[in-house]
Amino acid sequence: MTYHPKSEFMRVMMERGFLADCTDYQGLDEAMVKGVVPAYIGFDATAKSLHVGSLIQIMMLRWLQKTGHKPITLMGGGTTKVGDPSFRADERPLLTEEQIDDNISGIQQVFAKYVSYDDSDTGALMLNNAEWLDGLNYLEFLRDIGKHFSVNRMLAFESVKSRIDREQSLSFLEFNYMILQAYDFLELNRRYGCLLQMGGSDQWGNIVNGIDLTRRVIGEEIYGLTSPLLTTSDGKKMGKSADGAVWLNAEMRSPYEFWQFWRNTTDADVGRFLKLYTEMPIEECERLGALEGQEINDAKIVLANAVTTLCHGAEAAAAAEATAREVFEKGGVGEDLPSVTLPASEVGEAISAAQLFVKSGLVGSGKEAKRLIAEGGAKVNDEAVTDAGQMFAADAVKATLKLSAGKKRHALVSLG
Repeated sequence: MTYHPKSEFMRVMMERGFLADCTDYQGLDEAMVKGVVPAYIGFDATAKSLHVGSLIQIMMLRWLQKTGHKPITLMGGGTTKVGDPSFRADERPLLTEEQIDDNISGIQQVFAKYVSYDDSDTGALMLNNAEWLDGLNYLEFLRDIGKHFSVNRMLAFESVKSRIDREQSLSFLEFNYMILQAYDFLELNRRYGCLLQMGGSDQWGNIVNGIDLTRRVIGEEIYGLTSPLLTTSDGKKMGKSADGAVWLNAEMRSPYEFWQFWRNTTDADVGRFLKLYTEMPIEECERLGALEGQEINDAKIVLANAVTTLCHGAEAAAAAEATAREVFEKGGVGEDLPSVTLPASEVGEAISAAQLFVKSGLVGSGKEAKRLIAEGGAKVNDEAVTDAGQMFAADAVKATLKLSAGKKRHALVSLG
């Protein structure tokens, strides 16, 4: 695509790799040149924190505000009760209202670090779609909104079609999700003049539905923009690591572990991630991404520091780097390492090496621990462990043990 944007926001989206598709490049670009464009991204409250997989969308909202527009963070207090079926093989577990509210309060803490909520023209808004969805009258909704949706067209959307083609059940509850998301866009346009919905490219069908509905019901011209669904260069889904999701809330993933995730970026991804997840100038991102050998490792530290500073603050980033240097370069025990305290009742008089690694969280099962030890990847206090059945006395655990799984993952274990 050779479109040359006039607005700063569209230029940033295209240059830094945020843009997968747009319903009307020129129309949206011109709207952004004319004045402040309110734009939203919806986030369902399925967990107490968002993870790194959502960070590309959060950065889009940050850039939107930095370039003079108004971000709307829409919490799916209503739609979470239904569950988005897009590209899922099964139905999401249904959450109670209390669980949803609890999750929303955890997610809100993340957004406050990336966008500024204030009363200015570009001040971000935090909204909850339960505000208009909870009170809907079903028959009125069917008559006023349902009549605009073609089931034939809905069945043709890839997110639904892929589920049906695999003969996996799609409940009527889930089938309603795309209608509710489309209605969100209509309501946001009515209430707040919202002109743009952004999301991952898996949301394309839902976004187009909202644009179509708004045009049919109130005749407004609005826009959609999607980001690419990111995988790492080795094919892994963004946001996952060997030991689970990389959460953005510090109480679910320590700043040190978060920093370490970015430090472990594969060489081929460094330049791309610098453009997407930091605010460093494009030329510097490209220069750092082109480095090789030991120098690319230095670039990864720059990446880890920049991303961690945005999410957890400069002090947390500096502490994480200091801990990493202490552990990796000097063989010491960094005080910022993830630490696990085992109840004395679990240890008894002694505990096996395999159980130590399982209970530390460095591996997911005894089988995995045995494989790690057999392959020579397990160390306790920097000494190789060769026997999964090797026992560690309670007094050794009491003194705190440093466990290492390979070169990059470490934890401290002590007795409670």
